[in-house]
Amino acid sequence: MRRYLAPAAFLLVATVAVLLVRSGLRSGHHPRHDSAPPARTTTTVARTVTVTKRYWVVRAGDTFGVISARTGVPLATLQKLNPNVKPTALFIGQRIRLR
Repeated sequence: MRRYLAPAAFLLVATVAVLLVRSGLRSGHHPRHDSAPPARTTTTVARTVTVTKRYWVVRAGDTFGVISARTGVPLATLQKLNPNVKPTALFIGQRIRLR
């Protein structure tokens, strides 16, 4: 049992170090959404409404629940805006529509 103690302690310290470095790199990161050019729609009263689409770029560990909590967009809205996306199979780099 004692011969496994040193490698296990090293693995624990290395894991904590990696997590600290990753969190430090993320804190200086730019916001994770892209803004597409505004889409223009006209109504019958000749009023123009501008709608800006927003996206979230999926990173490791993201789920619809995490994205919902970080952006404030309700989970049901995320599922409605992304009908072709399986919430259980998100890919790193995938764009998720927020509005």
